[in-house]
Parts: sequence; C-alpha cells; structure tokens
Amino acid sequence: MSAIEVIHPGPFATIQDLGRPGLAHLGVPRSGAADLVSMTLANRLVGNRESAAVIEATLGGIRIRALRGLLIAVTGAGAQVLVDDVPVGLGATVTVTAGSELAVSAPTWGCRNYVAVRGGIDVGAVLGSRSTDTLSGLGPPPLSAGDLLEVGIESGPWPAVTHAPVEATPPPVAELDVSAGPRSGHLHRVGDLMVGEWVVSADADRVGVRLVRPDESDHPLLHHRADVGELASEGVAHGAVQVPPNGQPVLFLADHPVTGGYPVVAVLTAGALARVGQLVAGNRVRFRSR
Repeated sequence: MSAIEVIHPGPFATIQDLGRPGLAHLGVPRSGAADLVSMTLANRLVGNRESAAVIEATLGGIRIRALRGLLIAVTGAGAQVLVDDVPVGLGATVTVTAGSELAVSAPTWGCRNYVAVRGGIDVGAVLGSRSTDTLSGLGPPPLSAGDLLEVGIESGPWPAVTHAPVEATPPPVAELDVSAGPRSGHLHRVGDLMVGEWVVSADADRVGVRLVRPDESDHPLLHHRADVGELASEGVAHGAVQVPPNGQPVLFLADHPVTGGYPVVAVLTAGALARVGQLVAGNRVRFRSR
C-alpha cells in the first residue's frame, strides 16, 4: 500500500541508499547518496538501518503528502522544512499525520537534502540497491509529480535521538582532505593542487564536479609532465581527483564512470566526499594533504 504521494519533486529528486559498491569490475558504478553523512544521519533519526533508501532532493522544492502516519526526518543542505506550511526544523524527527504535506525549501547553502521515512522507501532493488544511477540508468527513474511510494517495515528500536545539531552556515572555503593518488607523478608539480583556492564550476552533478581557479587567482592550473605518455583507460574510484589536459581537476562523485584515461592525482577522504556532495557552482575549496 502506498504511503507517500509526490506532489512536486523540485528541480531533481531521486531515491538513494548506500549504492552498489564492489561491482565496478562488471562496469557498474557505485551510485548511492552523494552526501552519505547526511543520508545515514537521516536514517538514524527515524530508527532505520543506515542502508535504508531515502529521497535525495537537489536544490529543494520537493513537496510530498503522507497517505498514512509517518515518522520522517530531513537532513543535509541548509533548507527550511515545513509540515502543512509550519516550520518543523532540519535534522529533527517529525511525526507526519495522514493527509499532511511535508515540503523542503530551496537551500540557503548546500544543494542536497535527504528525506528519510521510518521503514525506508520501498522500491524495487537492482543489483542489491534501490539507488537511481544517473549515468548508467540503473535503478528507479527520478521522481515525478504523482508518483506513489511504498514504505517498508522497520522492526528495530525507535530512535534514541530525535534532533541533530545543524551547521548554521558552512565556512567560506571548504577544506577537502585528500591522499596521494596513483598517478600523482604525472603532474609537472603535484603540489600545485594544494596551493591556493579552487572554485566549483557550473559543470557539477552527481557524476562529478569540475574545479577552476578563481578569476583573481595567480595560481596555476595543473600541468601534465611532457615526458610522460598518455595513459590507457584504467579503473577509477569513488572520490578520485582526475586531471584532464586542460588542468582543471574533476572530483568523481557517486555516479562516476568506472574507468578513465586521465591521471588520478589524489583521492578524497570519506568526509571530504560528503562535503563535495553539497557544493554548488561558485563555492570555493582548498585541498589539504592527509
């Protein structure tokens, strides 16, 4: 029996869980939530297993109707959460009665919110995951107005914590921790990645985020060594920092391709990946070596 009706999905909304790790050798991307920290927090707030499927709403605007009583939590980007147009708080467990509507506003910072419902969103699994993969097309399609969603049964204990602290505003420059990548030696000066700030370009989605230098910056882009030949395509990991010939690093996110032909010069930590999952065009970042 359906438990949720999608009234309006906002600019873009999908179903996500922990994804499909371990299948890259079959050509299957990992997928899953772009910000795993926020997704798993939302699940904990409603007493779900961390692997339960949630709604990932990009740039807010989503509105859903409860068709029966539901326990819901919304985490992630700095947005306002409302039930029947009354603010209820971000990062809080909320009981939504049958017929009531929950809405998430456009965020003032970040870009992705996670709507968890006790029991998890119950759509058909593909290769062990309910995640929508925007690159390969695996999993359910993006949400549309009028979609009806079922919710599973969670037999675990009710949540012990019903509110999580929410960051008022993020720092003006996101610090991204990285470790050295397998092809760092392909750069003329690998240290240039760590020097100065980078800016998120308009080329940013669930597949990856391209960075450019700020207009006022006198720091260089990244240059390949002239004495190193081209690479054959090879496997790339979630969080890889790949550098194409134009010197603009690309950060591989959840729906990244499983192979690439440009050098991977660094790899993001899990915490850095979650921060990248909330970046929007114009945000500034700085890399920090671990």
